[in-house]
Amino acid sequence: MERALIISLKVLAIDMPLLALLGGGLGWLLAKRDFRGRELVSLLVQLPMILPPSVLGLYLLFALGRIGFLREAGFLFAFPAAVLGALLPSLPIMIQASRAAFAGVNRELEEAALTLGRRPWEVFLRVTLPLARRTLLVGLALSSARALGDFGVTLMVAGNIPGRTQTLPLYIYGQVESLNFARAHMAALLLVGVGIASLCLVRRLESGAHERLA
Repeated sequence: MERALIISLKVLAIDMPLLALLGGGLGWLLAKRDFRGRELVSLLVQLPMILPPSVLGLYLLFALGRIGFLREAGFLFAFPAAVLGALLPSLPIMIQASRAAFAGVNRELEEAALTLGRRPWEVFLRVTLPLARRTLLVGLALSSARALGDFGVTLMVAGNIPGRTQTLPLYIYGQVESLNFARAHMAALLLVGVGIASLCLVRRLESGAHERLA
């Protein structure tokens, strides 16, 4: 179980900043910019939330298999594929949360800062981001927990290779197949604990936001 835990933590360590950057960036774009095709983009980024993991993994497998240099570099059924497999289904959660966070920022405050001579990036860092911070952290906590618990997409594109791509959910699956229910139970309890901790963090962030509004 130790090797599966280490791989899961490595995947999460890479996916968390990617979730923050990609999810936060797309959420900001959808919330703050009006452009042609915005509704189509919004629809597409939500698709991974409703597609079965097997379908998502299948098309991701086909897409990556057609990119020659990735195929030749051994991207599929390797650690990078595990990172991508966990990232893709969890990204919409972060996008939706960040979109709501940035849309909830009072535009008049941003415009007032601009009229005072602040540059757009200064307004973002000193006004927009602090006001959206709590909701962004909620989204990051939930999407990270989803990435840590991914099973179907990771299995499709990375396989279940012990010591290479076997994360904790895949480890549980393997132990159940081998009828080692005690080991599966221990790994499952660890993921349950992470889930509960994530929800407690979310509740604390939400209660803090409500107190500030009150």
